[in-house]
Amino acid sequence: MTSTPAQVPISVLIPAKNEETNLPACLASVKRADEVFVVDSQSSDRTVEISESFGAKVVQFHFNGRWPKKKNWSLENLPFRNEWVLILDCDERIPTELWDEMASAISNPNYDGYYINRKVFFLGQWIRFGGKYPDWNLRLFRHQKGRYENLGTEEVPNTGDNEVHEHVILERPAGYLNHDILHEDFRDIYQWLERHNRYSNWEARVYYNLLEGRDEAGTIGSNFFGDPVQRKRFIKKVWVRLPFRPLLRFIWFYIIKLGFLDGKAGYIYGRLLSQYEYQIGVKLYELRKFGGQLNQQFPTANSQPTKVPEVTEVQN
Repeated sequence: MTSTPAQVPISVLIPAKNEETNLPACLASVKRADEVFVVDSQSSDRTVEISESFGAKVVQFHFNGRWPKKKNWSLENLPFRNEWVLILDCDERIPTELWDEMASAISNPNYDGYYINRKVFFLGQWIRFGGKYPDWNLRLFRHQKGRYENLGTEEVPNTGDNEVHEHVILERPAGYLNHDILHEDFRDIYQWLERHNRYSNWEARVYYNLLEGRDEAGTIGSNFFGDPVQRKRFIKKVWVRLPFRPLLRFIWFYIIKLGFLDGKAGYIYGRLLSQYEYQIGVKLYELRKFGGQLNQQFPTANSQPTKVPEVTEVQN
């Protein structure tokens, strides 16, 4: 007779909006959690119904267009009954061996949080190369000890109400777990393109802030000798000043970091990342051209409306 694994005293936080395709697999993978919150943004699909069918607690978040966004708001306001919280996106899953490891890790008094690596799947294939693995994210932490950094991007239009690539700040060093989160979006390429169109708005603002020398207070900071996330942030400060970034990103992913070893999926992923970098660059140009405003151009008092040419009716 097979015994049921014991519940783990962790509260899972899943931000969601119209995620009926991804949610079943995600929620099935967190059944060992003592508590699961799905923080929804007024979904119009079956997100709420599916979440409740798995026993998750559904909370509605109404974004006011400013800080905090969804994850930090949830950390501040949800009545977690456990000390530890796991942040999980709808397109991610927790395998059994990671649950076993987390159950042991949370009893260690030396850490307030843990970085967890992710395996990113694209077109049904693990993208092992191209610099996509390892992909460390601080996802498991004592909820009273961690908050997401503020990169000054909350008022950028069309980015949504959820933190995009902001990272969690802890006062004490975090540990590292051995097993991986599985990241696979079951939706089509259209959704990937739509999502990264929004993300490029956010990235353009981050680039703009770096070029303008924005104060790093309230962020994880940048440090070449720091943890993997701080090292990436340091490299980005150099990267944003380089020419030909779309081409360089493809060369870096596909050739230098051996993305070609992932076959056709690796090639497509590399081309999409290059396109994504181009979008960021165009929007960065827009920000700098219009004084830090993205997708906004206000007419002056003396501006004249564009004259619409007359259409001459053609007689048969």
